[in-house]
Amino acid sequence: MVGSTCPCLGPKISTRRTLTDRLAVTSGEMAEVAKTETERFMMRAMRAESFTGYGGLKLVEVPRPRRADGRVLVRITAAGVTPLDHTILSGGYPRATAPLTLGNEGAGVVEDPGDSAFSEGARVMFTGAYGVAEDGTYSEWIAVREEDLCIIPDTIDDATAGGMPVAYLTAQITLTQAGFEPGKTVLAPAIGGAVGNAVTQLARAQGAAKAISTTTNPAKAEQARALGFDNVIDLSAESFTDGVARLTGGRGVDVVIDSVGGALTGHALATLALGGVLTSLGYSAGRKTTIDVTDLIWRRASMSGFSLFAQSHATKAAAWAAILPLLTSGWVKPVVERAYKLEEAAEALRHLIDDRPFGRVVLT
Repeated sequence: MVGSTCPCLGPKISTRRTLTDRLAVTSGEMAEVAKTETERFMMRAMRAESFTGYGGLKLVEVPRPRRADGRVLVRITAAGVTPLDHTILSGGYPRATAPLTLGNEGAGVVEDPGDSAFSEGARVMFTGAYGVAEDGTYSEWIAVREEDLCIIPDTIDDATAGGMPVAYLTAQITLTQAGFEPGKTVLAPAIGGAVGNAVTQLARAQGAAKAISTTTNPAKAEQARALGFDNVIDLSAESFTDGVARLTGGRGVDVVIDSVGGALTGHALATLALGGVLTSLGYSAGRKTTIDVTDLIWRRASMSGFSLFAQSHATKAAAWAAILPLLTSGWVKPVVERAYKLEEAAEALRHLIDDRPFGRVVLT
């Protein structure tokens, strides 16, 4: 009997220790699971902690957004870097408040479509109030309003799509509102810029008699010619008005889409033909200009401002309907100059503003 009790004692003591060990292991496993679950619902973002310039951008971990009614959860694969991001980061856009994740446009993959018309896994591009009135695309995930989404054509990669929506919607809508039609002559300064390049490409693809642009850099003028942009005025070698007169035989242009601002706006106004239209939408060269009012009066011309934020969903949908076939057919080919990693957002923005590259800058 004694021999039968001793073997039981050992296992009993051993069992108690094993249970304690198991409880400790289970507790550790639960903590690890909880940590993993927490990490699973977090994401990286480049957030402007303050609007004090490039140094205000910080890489942070924040909760991943959840899909809400009317929204679609998108995993971001590319984000466009735009001058508006710089304006906000520099404290020049009073409607924005810090801290704020920047990024006004992007591309990605639908992860949770909710009850939207989009399917899980669909490749989409979008723009809206993101990075301005709410957190934007300098992040790994975003909940996008369904009406802001557009399917990416198979011929376009994500990096290209991520830098398209703002420039191409702006270009197409301003052309339409300015009364553009085949046979008219269009001027869009800054061939290397997002809007200048988009307007030039869309006008040319839709039958413009001439689609004219400009650059102040001889190297960019050469690059533009190599890419097939034949009507680019090199302002380092020829004045603005002389270049337009040469290309139009002295007639002038029917439509100007001005994304540059500053002194150039006054020069562009002077190039309008009778009944011409100038649309102002940017100010990278300055917020103030001087115009000769007789350029408006004697030419019976008109001048107006434009904001993409003010456009209706129907207006944007009509613009996409015009743009997408041109992308699919290859008539329009957006230019991406460089892609940066998310954590390099400050350098990407500096490169866009200070180096003025030919083509879009994106985060991937």
